[in-house]
Amino acid sequence: MNRQQLDKIDLQILQKLAEDGRKPYLEIARELGVSGAAIHQRLQRLTSKDVVKGTECLINPAALGYDTCAYIGILLTDPTKYNKVIEELEKIPEVVECHFTTGQYDLFTKVVARNNDHLLEIIRNNFQRLDAMRTETLISFKEVFKRQIPIMDNL
Repeated sequence: MNRQQLDKIDLQILQKLAEDGRKPYLEIARELGVSGAAIHQRLQRLTSKDVVKGTECLINPAALGYDTCAYIGILLTDPTKYNKVIEELEKIPEVVECHFTTGQYDLFTKVVARNNDHLLEIIRNNFQRLDAMRTETLISFKEVFKRQIPIMDNL
């Protein structure tokens, strides 16, 4: 994707939304000294240019009983079968992310499970059926932090 040309106000809007995605447009407008309509129009433009990819409600998996987070690296037997493997991974609801990667694995996934027994069941019933030469599972003890990319550095 080409880097988009963003002005100072665009970047300030992105910074405000990165800090609090539920912040009302009118509040952002007041803080930046522009109209609410200007904020709305700019966000529509940023969304249409794929700078803003939408909004999401972040649900704490543990609050719903998903206490185990794991990352599973997959080395495919035949890398030309990416699409087939991805289709199979998309059928597993506990797989919440999937990335093409370089290095040791062809694909790297993030999986949430109720507990270690559930994770083992997911691996046995789903991952072992993939066209994989091997997989490696890393269990995350705790997410220490997660953040947005630095925005104001672009000013």
